[in-house]
Amino acid sequence: MTLITSSLAVTSHSHAFVSNLSSHIRPRFQPPSVFLPSTIANSTVANLSTGISRRASILAILSFVVAPSPAFASSSNGGDELERYTDQAEGFTLLIPSSWVKVEKAGATALFQEGKNNIGVVVNPVRLSSLREFGTADFVADKLLQAEKKKESTKSAELIESKERLGHGNVPIYEIEYLLDSTRGGMKRIFSAAFVSSRKLYLLNIAYSDSQDNPLNGNTRMVLEQVLHSFDTL
Repeated sequence: MTLITSSLAVTSHSHAFVSNLSSHIRPRFQPPSVFLPSTIANSTVANLSTGISRRASILAILSFVVAPSPAFASSSNGGDELERYTDQAEGFTLLIPSSWVKVEKAGATALFQEGKNNIGVVVNPVRLSSLREFGTADFVADKLLQAEKKKESTKSAELIESKERLGHGNVPIYEIEYLLDSTRGGMKRIFSAAFVSSRKLYLLNIAYSDSQDNPLNGNTRMVLEQVLHSFDTL
């Protein structure tokens, strides 16, 4: 898969989450055309929005600002070096494998790539004070999977796990893992995390190839889980 195709895949997943929330987005909001795997990007915003519109107005315009000089602090585990990426402007942090390359892409607050694999973050202003105001982690996971399955390119989408953890300042963070098989990217393991802090919705999507010929190994999975669990507010 080319670099462009990989980026489009990442963007679509982010759109899916944003799409679920979209029914509560201000009129001028337009989902980005590229960033997280399209399934997640468009479907998510739409799915979340369907439920939230009855409770509160959620999204404003997407903010596509990346801190010009992110801070890095290295750490390592099991021989896999990870670097701390911190966006002071948007107020989030996470660990990134040192070999992954940061690229600029419309719609992405931060995007890192390694071949056809992606780690992407988007930050959107919202009118919620907590993601719990929208629903539980299981509810969000169900909406996300429904959105994925509606995509013409999706062959199958299978939920592996959904859960909630508490981040910095006891901010609820939802984590979702599932398998996605599509005509656009083949079989992928998707790790997603979302939280609301300071009236902003933070979305993390990790898309990693997980085919029968080249399945996700234990060491790589451990590294990706570290990235997922490190996603937090400042």
